[in-house]
Amino acid sequence: MRILVTGGAGYIGSHTVRQLLAGGHDVTVYDNLDAGHKRAVPAERLVVGDLRDIDHLDNLLVVNRIEAVVHFAAFAAVGESVTNPAKYYTNNLLYSLHLLDRCRRNGIGKFVFSSTCAIYGEPDQVPITESTPQRPVNPYGNTKLAFERALADYASAYPFGYCALRYFNAAGAAADGTIGEDHTPETHLIPIVIQAATGKRPHVEIFGTDYPTPDGTCVRDYVHVDDLASAHVLALAQLTPGAKLAYNVGIGRGYSVREVIRTVEEVTGMKVPVKEGPRRAGDPPSLVAGADKIRAELGWAPKYDNLKAIIESAWRWHKAHPAGYEGE
Repeated sequence: MRILVTGGAGYIGSHTVRQLLAGGHDVTVYDNLDAGHKRAVPAERLVVGDLRDIDHLDNLLVVNRIEAVVHFAAFAAVGESVTNPAKYYTNNLLYSLHLLDRCRRNGIGKFVFSSTCAIYGEPDQVPITESTPQRPVNPYGNTKLAFERALADYASAYPFGYCALRYFNAAGAAADGTIGEDHTPETHLIPIVIQAATGKRPHVEIFGTDYPTPDGTCVRDYVHVDDLASAHVLALAQLTPGAKLAYNVGIGRGYSVREVIRTVEEVTGMKVPVKEGPRRAGDPPSLVAGADKIRAELGWAPKYDNLKAIIESAWRWHKAHPAGYEGE
């Protein structure tokens, strides 16, 4: 297919672009490089542009005869969404709706959406399944859920099919260490712990040690970025007009903050300095995916099904790129 990948130079987007190209698809990457990196995707595939430039985007859809869209372009910092909700509603919802409507006008009937487990908020029980009540507790989750609902309405009214993939904690890097995770500022736990191990930050702070979990620290489901990418490829192959698909994507097992720290120490052979602090508001004790549905319906299965393998891949990337993409 001829596929447009918005935000395709970002962390998960770039890994998905690589898999789509390997599968023989004709891929156009559309990214403003605010959080993405031009070195993460083939130069000939990248078009630099912003979701707000709807005429540019519309022209791209027509000229490249796009048949499907994979939509990653979004702001994703939960804390920032609380202090600056306008930024999140404008980009994650308003501009995404503009993109969706241009797809409708141009007869593009396949749409895969990068959603999030944040739409569930603080669940009453884990693992979290697709039937878990959707009660976001921050603007980031609200914007993602609002757009999922718009997708469902479009699929009911127009010749249009979509799949929303609700990620848990993306982690890791490509197996060959050539592309990986590089955020400024970094907010994801595994690279933060690696940075603390290598002296790039003074310590890693544990936010809360009194949660009702086995060791008192928060538990999260870490899913490898290449496994997330494969979910997008599988979803695209299943889309038909009227399809309304939504899947959780996680390995179905949680690891605590302390387990992440210990595993980074094991993989790197380095000591991680730790500072213990109070809980952060809005951090649920445990978020673990119930991913039986995507396994059964799409045949998806994670190749990286344990924390050590995920961290080993991340460590290969960080060793090869100590200053990230900008260090090349």
